[in-house]
Amino acid sequence: MAADTSPEILSDLDDGILTITLNRPDKLNAFTATMREGMVACLDRADRDDAVRAVIVTGHGRGFCAGADMSAGASRFDVAGRAEAAADEEALRDSGGRLALRLFESTKPVIAAVNGAAVGVGATMLLPMDIRLAATSARFAFPFTRRGLVPEACSSWFLPRAVGMQRAMEWVATGRLIPAEEALASGLVRSLHAPEDLLPAARALAREIAEAAAPVSVALARQMLWRMLGADHPMEAHRIESRLLAERGRSPDVKEGVTSFFEKRAPAFSGRVSADMPEAYPWWRERPYREG
Repeated sequence: MAADTSPEILSDLDDGILTITLNRPDKLNAFTATMREGMVACLDRADRDDAVRAVIVTGHGRGFCAGADMSAGASRFDVAGRAEAAADEEALRDSGGRLALRLFESTKPVIAAVNGAAVGVGATMLLPMDIRLAATSARFAFPFTRRGLVPEACSSWFLPRAVGMQRAMEWVATGRLIPAEEALASGLVRSLHAPEDLLPAARALAREIAEAAAPVSVALARQMLWRMLGADHPMEAHRIESRLLAERGRSPDVKEGVTSFFEKRAPAFSGRVSADMPEAYPWWRERPYREG
């Protein structure tokens, strides 16, 4: 897969791993609408392409993403004024939220490789990603209250789930800079790495997913874990797990997974996310597991 919709977002597919790179290094990858559209296009293509087994998101240069591009000044945030002028309520929707929701819907696991400062939308876009690795030089901030704003990109839902309410409120209320060590201790990131080791570590993790796990099972497991965060009772998890286990139990992937285990070889799963998702998927639209 070549560079995507604009030079502000680059994508490269190698050995089943799609790497998406924010590419405005001279601006510390300050985020634009063009970058959001490019990322969404990459995620759309990743979901359609069965050759993609995992996704890595990183930044080019010294920063991961320094937040929204504020070169237009305070007018950058006058969404209501622009929506009113366009007579378009849809234009009121938060740009970062659109990206967060698209990440949430992904059928491929998304790994963040945070190579530098991740501020504002640069920090909130990380929250719907599944596994977050960071360089020891990385820094994080949720500075919305310092700009007279409120949290965006669905972070009022994601952040307390990632680090707990107490820490989330502290970070949002103060808007202060969060060092990499604190991000690790809080669970915001999974591990810290020397800058030169960050991408190799992310690729090693992505490669393990790509080589060892059934793609359809990974896609289902990703959605199960995320969506059960909002379940009212563990019975909801029991019902959908039972239904999906029954459907997957009939699949060729299960035979291959068990056979390869006993033969002590790498599995060669044939199931495709684009074509072989079970009948129950997407269960949350019909919510049949709530019945009874």
